[in-house]
Amino acid sequence: MKISPQHLKLKFPDIDPELLDKISEHSEVREIPKDEVIVRTGQHLTSAMIVLSGAVKIYREGDDGGEFLLYYLQNGQACAMSMSCLRHQEKSEVMGVAVEDSEILMIPMAKVNEWVREYRSWQEFVINTYRNRFEEVLSVLDSVAFRGMDERLEFYLKKEADKTNSSSLNISHQSIANDLNTSREVISRLLKKMEQRGFVALQRNKIDLLGES
Repeated sequence: MKISPQHLKLKFPDIDPELLDKISEHSEVREIPKDEVIVRTGQHLTSAMIVLSGAVKIYREGDDGGEFLLYYLQNGQACAMSMSCLRHQEKSEVMGVAVEDSEILMIPMAKVNEWVREYRSWQEFVINTYRNRFEEVLSVLDSVAFRGMDERLEFYLKKEADKTNSSSLNISHQSIANDLNTSREVISRLLKKMEQRGFVALQRNKIDLLGES
């Protein structure tokens, strides 16, 4: 499916109109249902991914099958990992899964590199993508290195609330455990303590954030 330059202008107002025409001509939009894997570890990538709607989770897989959440991609955001692999013609080192029904703009590898050389606005978009995703990864690493699991869980819930712009999170304990690379039992126990302190209210596959813990 193609996307018009006018639609792209609404999403990316800082990119040159001439380049928007080229993006419209050479890229395609994929409709991705919730829970579908978009990119796998070890996959050779041929296109950069930019989220037009929905949300995508980017994470690392451990040798034991565990997951380590790196960041989420939302409206107008690109995957820095896929861009880096494309530029260096390397295999993907991350997994990408749609956590909502999503629309993904797929831009061919050759065009990503070509436009970096030709258009300053695209170069700035790519640089900002690297910087923003790097800052998000640092935030996650700080959480792992300097916080206990209870603090990591609170940090995670607040980020989820910011991401969805809602204090009601439709998420299972197992899903949280996967993202934080721990067990469901640990998450359930910590959430119960948070509920007792009045920070959250728990329902089946739903967590309501009530205030400061």
